[in-house]
Amino acid sequence: MRVDFYQLTRDPAELVLPALARATLAAGERMLVVSDDAGQLGRISSALWTRVADSFLAHGMGGGAHDARQPILLGADMQPSNGARYCAIADGQWREADGMTRVFLLFPPERIDDARRTWRLLGTRDGVDRRYWRQDGGKWVEGP
Repeated sequence: MRVDFYQLTRDPAELVLPALARATLAAGERMLVVSDDAGQLGRISSALWTRVADSFLAHGMGGGAHDARQPILLGADMQPSNGARYCAIADGQWREADGMTRVFLLFPPERIDDARRTWRLLGTRDGVDRRYWRQDGGKWVEGP
């Protein structure tokens, strides 16, 4: 499993997620977006409809009758009822990601200590490839 740590110093998760979701769909994958904050999920949903200028990113809120058909599913738990193997944790709170191929952990500056603990925890596990990304102006740069 690959885990990408995204430190959000400029933009909130709802502005970063549409680009990650678009790249996920372009790779032929489905995405699960997880947050305990219903307000944040609502803002992410709006951004998926409007943030990408030339198209919208089809998605749905988890718990509906059509979860399995959603290319991007938003919810509060790690149940990929849409068959996703890619997951974006939007609220910065690590959850175990069994069965996922790739996880994006987006965290704001106030959650950096939690992210560091998660980095160390995942470093003790076999088969986990960790990468750290930070915002540098308007682009993402991979850091040490």
